[in-house]
Amino acid sequence: MQTRQLQERGITMPSSPWSSPILPGIASAIGLYIVLIMTVMCLIMYSKQRKKAYIYMVLAFLFIMTYEGMNIHFNLSHNNQEQSIWSARMQVFSFLMLNVSVYLLYRKMSKKAYLILGFMFLLFLAPFFSSGLSLFNISSGQMLYLSLYQGVIIIIGLSMISPRIGQRAKYNLGILIILIWVIMNLIYRYADNCGTTFINVRLFLPLIYYTFIFFILFERIVEQMQSIYRSSITDGLTNLYNRRFFMKNVNRYVDQGLKVSVIFCDIDNFKKLNDTQGHAKADQVLQQVSAILEEEVSSFGLTGRYGGEELVAAIVDKRAKVNQIAESVRERVEHETIVTISIGYSSLRKNITADELVSQADQAMYRSKTTGKNKVSPFYTSSSTKEAKQLSS
Repeated sequence: MQTRQLQERGITMPSSPWSSPILPGIASAIGLYIVLIMTVMCLIMYSKQRKKAYIYMVLAFLFIMTYEGMNIHFNLSHNNQEQSIWSARMQVFSFLMLNVSVYLLYRKMSKKAYLILGFMFLLFLAPFFSSGLSLFNISSGQMLYLSLYQGVIIIIGLSMISPRIGQRAKYNLGILIILIWVIMNLIYRYADNCGTTFINVRLFLPLIYYTFIFFILFERIVEQMQSIYRSSITDGLTNLYNRRFFMKNVNRYVDQGLKVSVIFCDIDNFKKLNDTQGHAKADQVLQQVSAILEEEVSSFGLTGRYGGEELVAAIVDKRAKVNQIAESVRERVEHETIVTISIGYSSLRKNITADELVSQADQAMYRSKTTGKNKVSPFYTSSSTKEAKQLSS
């Protein structure tokens, strides 16, 4: 009778019929530690983003920690069968919440998703309100129902959640681990004898599942942090770096004594384009010009939006020829878009600050504007005015 009562715990995560409680206790302790780390991660992320996914995940983790603690208690005290059923119920409910939270990490809940979730809640609560049915009057019947319920969650996860999230491979492997674990629970519950290897694998499968959930959560947090950081340093329309980040890097290049050059671009007659063809068309053109600038400069430095229709680039590659890059940008804009662009550039000289370097490139661009537009002009110092006049004549 005692052996059968221990077998009834097969649905709980993890449990063991072994006479020694040490290994099952170790497995549960490891599970508690992994889940505790994820709980802390979710609480930190929720304090920053207020994303519902983290609340659902914390709820699931609290249930996991509760039933893992109960598993440790069961293995130490060989407590009664009714307690193991409650542990199984918490495990199944936490599995449902984990799947919901993984979905919410990538998507918002639609009406259809809420209906499915509500239906799954009703199915979960069915045994509590159906005590008149013989299936739910015995422990084995409730355990079988919970195993079938997990099977439904697995089907929904593979058919509806997996196609709509990132990290599908990790999610599918985690679901596969749980499917194998559920099948092994059923075999263990109704088989007369199971080998030691079978029991060992069954005991530690949940820990593998926790690990997959950990990596899904960790990588999603990294993705979101990268996205937040990227949005803080880039311009939303052009995807070029914003002015603050661009100047920060130019200052760094100057401080390091690198041979840096700045290209300053201004789209010709942009205001007229805005007034005659509308903001949407003007934004589209600005994006096209920005893409051309990024393509031409990405191998040699970084690009940014300085303001309005003004775009900038910093060239730090010693092998790059700034005038050729600038001319290539001008030529491509003329042939690939409906606008032209005026460009100026300047290279770092001694005792010049980053702000002065950008200002020099701006002055060179202004000369392009005032001497015909759609051209590239270098910056000349006052000592080379004569040379500038000769080149411009």
